[in-house]
Amino acid sequence: MNTTEWFGIAAALLIGLGLFGVITHPMLLRKILAFNLVGTGVFLLFGVIARRGAAAGIDGDPVPHAFVITGIVVAFSASALAVTMALKLKSDTGESTFPDDPPADAPDPAAPPRP
Repeated sequence: MNTTEWFGIAAALLIGLGLFGVITHPMLLRKILAFNLVGTGVFLLFGVIARRGAAAGIDGDPVPHAFVITGIVVAFSASALAVTMALKLKSDTGESTFPDDPPADAPDPAAPPRP
């Protein structure tokens, strides 16, 4: 196996671990970190795609590299927004997780009372 294949396997593992974390962890900060792990795996995958062309004797493709640079800026901004929203949720509710869904037959507490 060459280095390009190892980087591809590492990208797949990062994406898989990140998706697992997003799905299983109830805490918001862990979900944000897991989502960033998915993004890192995607950035590494774009680097592998750009490297495949260079390994075949063709110059590396600059488009995936441009996507990675743009993606890093967007990921940083989205992470900052998500952490800010998580802090706001924590200050408003005192909880660092999403509230559980009420049962389907439970009355809506925001609905006006029936006469």
